[in-house]
Amino acid sequence: MKTRIISATVGIILLLIVVFAPKEVLAAGMFILAVIGLHEFYSTVATAGYRPVKLIGYLACIPIFIIGFTNNEYNKYTVLSVFAILAVLMGLIVFKHERYNIIDISLTTFGIMYVPFLFLFIILTRNLENGFYFMWMIFIGAWVTDTFAYFTGVFLGKRKLIPPISPKKTVEGSIGGIAGCVAVMTLYGVLVINSRLGNIPLYHYIIISLLCGIISQVGDLAASAIKRYVKVKDYGKIMPGHGGVLDRFDSILFVAPVVYFYISFFII
Repeated sequence: MKTRIISATVGIILLLIVVFAPKEVLAAGMFILAVIGLHEFYSTVATAGYRPVKLIGYLACIPIFIIGFTNNEYNKYTVLSVFAILAVLMGLIVFKHERYNIIDISLTTFGIMYVPFLFLFIILTRNLENGFYFMWMIFIGAWVTDTFAYFTGVFLGKRKLIPPISPKKTVEGSIGGIAGCVAVMTLYGVLVINSRLGNIPLYHYIIISLLCGIISQVGDLAASAIKRYVKVKDYGKIMPGHGGVLDRFDSILFVAPVVYFYISFFII
């Protein structure tokens, strides 16, 4: 526990430095995390005998740089890069069929969509008008849910949620995580966002926090399902006591698109 607390404290400090720095620094930080996270994913599935095309996946992280530095979420070069990556991967099935099969290419593509694509939504949220304040909802939605779910499960948990995937998670913990997310995110919205950006109706915070509380746990369980399938405990060891980047960001990766799309469609 001591190791976990020290590791988490260092991680939070580094995150705060990156988040409060100029948006270009945030883009660089998310790019690095995406590359590390993708490497963890590819290394994990490789233990099961699959051969994802790692180099193509790493190149797919570059759009995070492009959007982060240009502030243009519809940059034509980003769209072009997606097409180019898909074309190269399909070409490998044809010209390198003796080495790569459809499963390897599918896992390569899934890794790209799972890691750099979802990391991209942190940058997109930051690039929104007043995005600095909305971006914090991503981290609150993921980490507060995880924290409340853990402690509620420890003290009140009785009924197992999905034992084959995550034996320790309970129904009570899941409900506690959602309730905690609603309480903390609503408080953040009223005290921080509304005090700086004007009066956003309370129901928006309740709805978005409910969505984040649910999808955060889906992201966590999905990551656990992948690890259980390939029979590994953690994606990596970069954070002592916590595992790898994906072990810490699995919930955030799913919450980020929810926050981005909700803010884009219903608030801005």
